[in-house]
Amino acid sequence: MKQAFSLFDFKQPINYKNEILAGLTVAMTMIPESLSFAILAGFPPLTGLYAAFIMGLVTAILGGRPGLVSGGAGATVITLIALMKLHGLEYVFAAVIVAGVIQITVGIFKLGKFVRLVPQSVMYGFVNGLAIVIFMSQLDQFKVRETGEWLSGTALYTMLGLVALTIAIVWLWPKITKTVPASLVAILAVFGVVLIAGVQTKTVSDIASVAGGLPPFHMPQVPFNFETLQIVFPFGLIMAMVGLTEGLLTLNLVDEIVGNKGNGNRECVAQGSANILNGFFFGMGGCPMIAQTLVNLTAGARARLSAIVAALTILLIILVGAPVIGKLPMAALVGVMMVVAITTFEWSSLRVINKMPKSDIFIGVVVAAVTVLMHNLALAVLIGVILSALVFAWESARRIRAKKHIDEEGVKHYEIYGPLFFGSTAAFLEKFDVQHDPDMVVIDFKDSRISDMSAIDAVHKITERYRKLNKKVTLRHLSADSRLLLRNAGNIIEVNIDDPTYKVANK
Repeated sequence: MKQAFSLFDFKQPINYKNEILAGLTVAMTMIPESLSFAILAGFPPLTGLYAAFIMGLVTAILGGRPGLVSGGAGATVITLIALMKLHGLEYVFAAVIVAGVIQITVGIFKLGKFVRLVPQSVMYGFVNGLAIVIFMSQLDQFKVRETGEWLSGTALYTMLGLVALTIAIVWLWPKITKTVPASLVAILAVFGVVLIAGVQTKTVSDIASVAGGLPPFHMPQVPFNFETLQIVFPFGLIMAMVGLTEGLLTLNLVDEIVGNKGNGNRECVAQGSANILNGFFFGMGGCPMIAQTLVNLTAGARARLSAIVAALTILLIILVGAPVIGKLPMAALVGVMMVVAITTFEWSSLRVINKMPKSDIFIGVVVAAVTVLMHNLALAVLIGVILSALVFAWESARRIRAKKHIDEEGVKHYEIYGPLFFGSTAAFLEKFDVQHDPDMVVIDFKDSRISDMSAIDAVHKITERYRKLNKKVTLRHLSADSRLLLRNAGNIIEVNIDDPTYKVANK
């Protein structure tokens, strides 16, 4: 039981004050964001709050690590906008359920480990791009929602003044005391100023009403047939991959901040379970939210309790607290999120930029640009990983070398250095002087390995060239995996597997 629910491991030291206050702060910042994403996608506003409650509670209890906060995230909602426009809300709920099933499958088969393939340069680009997106998204609150025009006059100056006051409190409060989270103090202080002074400014209720009841059980009203699956599966798959990508990268980021390791596969199962419940309880689905997670960690939370408190606070607000929360000034929440964006940005990456390889700088900039321009985190990370793989392949291909010498018996030796794979085969073949070599040739792979079918084909080509001139080739010091590849490729290259020197047999 301890391993399943570390919250109830009372041997684990938990700062209950920090956890509760952090949870309240997270709830305050999550409500307007979830409402905004729901409205952006054309969903009923309450679907965003229900998603924040369900995702937050389920993943807090079952998730892969304490401190991670999930909710109705924009990254996953964006993937469903087209489905909403084409087929309506019921198909959206069905797609969210499909996404949940896919995520659970990924977790069960332990595929979450593949996030380790994401290089540090991609992580820098991902985090920096996300910080810019968080900051830029706050600028929408400086616009009139109905017309999209920028605020002007008194309304603009009031908004700017309250945002500046919030940022100042967040920065200065920790110098006084760290007993209460600075973000929560800033929100409450600005709220008090607005109420006492009667300041007219944009509030949460200007976005949408947050009043409602318990999440209702709702079976998606769609035909249960293969045609429906054809419609919802692509959207569910994209949503699942986007959610897992953002979630596992956020988990890695929290690992670095906190200093211990979470469980990626467990997080996949928790996300999937939460999304399935979302589909049946009128929620728009979601994934871990990096901004709220950073608010949580900044407030001092390190256990699961804070995320549970945040989820229950959101439910309580839906049930009874809507009149109060509706009066919360958006400027306070904007200020908090702007500070989160500034602190999220990896400023250290700029300080060491002149020491980084140019390829890493390029990859980081591309990932950040795709994140900012397309708001598609999964695509940005995928592009970054592909670029990193291509750079690695190019650099590895350049490392293939051959040291040559002829021994006292007249046998020519080629000692190969570097991996032999699809990128280095052309350079490998250029190392041999088939026409002028003696009748006996040894190719020594002590400092190399045969990595793929392209490498096998290259070995086949070079041995075939020698065979046509009646010259004998011997392969030496093949690694175990290289020998296995050659055995499996018996139809391409004939190898005498009984010979301890592993000779390539003449035909």
